[in-house]
Amino acid sequence: MTQNTDSIQTVSADLGGLRLDQAAAQLFPEYSRARLQQWIKDGDLKLNGQTAKAKDKVIGGELLSLHAHVEQNEQHQAENLLLNIVHEDAALLIINKPVGMVVHPAAGNHSGTLLNGLLAHCPALAGMPRAGIVHRLDKDTSGLMVVAKTPESHHHLVSQLQERTMGRHYEAVVQGVLTAGGTVNAPIGRHPVQRQKRAVSDGEGARDAVTHFRVKVRFRSHTYISVQLETGRTHQIRVHMAHLGHPVVGDQVYGGRLKPPRGAAPQLLAFLQQFKRQALHARTLGFNHPDTDEFMQWEAPLPDDMLALLTLLEQDLE
Repeated sequence: MTQNTDSIQTVSADLGGLRLDQAAAQLFPEYSRARLQQWIKDGDLKLNGQTAKAKDKVIGGELLSLHAHVEQNEQHQAENLLLNIVHEDAALLIINKPVGMVVHPAAGNHSGTLLNGLLAHCPALAGMPRAGIVHRLDKDTSGLMVVAKTPESHHHLVSQLQERTMGRHYEAVVQGVLTAGGTVNAPIGRHPVQRQKRAVSDGEGARDAVTHFRVKVRFRSHTYISVQLETGRTHQIRVHMAHLGHPVVGDQVYGGRLKPPRGAAPQLLAFLQQFKRQALHARTLGFNHPDTDEFMQWEAPLPDDMLALLTLLEQDLE
């Protein structure tokens, strides 16, 4: 049994220069690249209403329209999951995502994702692209996300994201002592060898990426920072901080070798050794509400593991 899926996405300017299938993979992340390429070939995924080739380049501003058939057993299932809902109204949801929760179902994670939980909480989201999820967080990054409940609010929120007017502030603990804050303006693309990773790159497919950061607290061999994203690339903060030589504590992909402070207490050493997720939290989220245009902002406190890490680093400093 099949079900029709219909969705229209606008190609943002920062996707300009990518192949059509690359841009489609960014705009329809719930489907594999191979499936999208087949839909392009079959004419189910059109560019400005016309059939195109996967290798055709986009410039930004085009409309990608998807009308395809998906097998019912490929449809995402609703699951009654515990969601930390910070705010909900007729237009949107604000979720505080916990560490360990995957946002979208994918290979190896077909259930237990935020999307599965959203479909149970609000069944009408089944009719929204990606169940209304506007932006993503990595599995092991905690914090705030916005979910649109109507097509109008989705368009409004995506526009703010693309125009870089949505305020997203993170907090992180990084290795090494930063002397001051700054800005990293370095494009990010796929790692040339390890294709599941990202890296600072000026190669084909790399996209501009801008990260602002400031120092909150300096410890003996770590720094607690706040980060503001201007763009939203995959793994952006993790890649940019590693590029500076200050990877996020606990990052299993970009973190490198553990570097505890000299003469650290056994409790701190043990905690750092078992801290196996990036110490990164989406602290605040702000934007103009789609219905009222009023600026609204939410804040989520640091999770317990990051609070414990900061406490031990504070004790080590003293």
